[in-house]
Amino acid sequence: MEESGYESVLCVKPDVHVYRIPPRATNRGYRAAEWQLDQPSWSGRLRITAKGQMAYIKLEDRTSGELFAQAPVDQFPGTAVESVTDSSRYFVIRIEDGNGRRAFIGIGFGDRGDAFDFNVALQDHFKWVKQQCEFAKQAQNPDQGPKLDLGFKEGQTIKLNIANMKKKEGAAGNPRARPASTGGLSLLPPPPGGKTSTLIPPPGEQLAVGGSLVQPAVAPSSGGAPVPWPQPNPATADIWGDFTKSTGSTSSQTQPGTGWVQF
Repeated sequence: MEESGYESVLCVKPDVHVYRIPPRATNRGYRAAEWQLDQPSWSGRLRITAKGQMAYIKLEDRTSGELFAQAPVDQFPGTAVESVTDSSRYFVIRIEDGNGRRAFIGIGFGDRGDAFDFNVALQDHFKWVKQQCEFAKQAQNPDQGPKLDLGFKEGQTIKLNIANMKKKEGAAGNPRARPASTGGLSLLPPPPGGKTSTLIPPPGEQLAVGGSLVQPAVAPSSGGAPVPWPQPNPATADIWGDFTKSTGSTSSQTQPGTGWVQF
């Protein structure tokens, strides 16, 4: 992967101490207890920058920003940055002067949180470098990556329940029809507190109550408006004369052949 032309800042810590360390005699690692922790050789500011795949640990003056030392880091963890075995606040870094000369020095943070941020900044950078390398390899060889096989294996079958699918489609496409009304008009209930409605005879007929003909109060074809029924002719009233006269002792009698009851 080619290095980018700009330099980004990964971490800045305003307080860091530099120590001279004795040569490591064995491979057991560095110990901060062997350093003179109360007499640091230098104190200043630490900055971690990145340019492409490389990271740089820069030790600078707090006021002027003058560079004191720089440690290029090509991988982490590695020989360029090592943790001590007896503390999480101290590290050993390998500095270079640009002329091929190298030296190992110890650095330490007064705050444990600063040491944690220093460690995480390097880890995140090289995790990003690893991902970029993998993406570049996949772009160069797209056929070598894992392929998604959606085909059926030998002997593999699937089962489709078409009956339920047709039933669902029929239910969705043919909604249940509403039952048709048996009459042309629907009767509404009487208003609250009103009296019981009067029986309305079929069109062309009249109701005899108490010996007199009663006309309905509302005509079916009036749309609810109070329109009286046509008054009967005198000749028609004479036909029912026998029913208007009470000859028996009973309060109600049924006349044969008429189908009407006198009250």
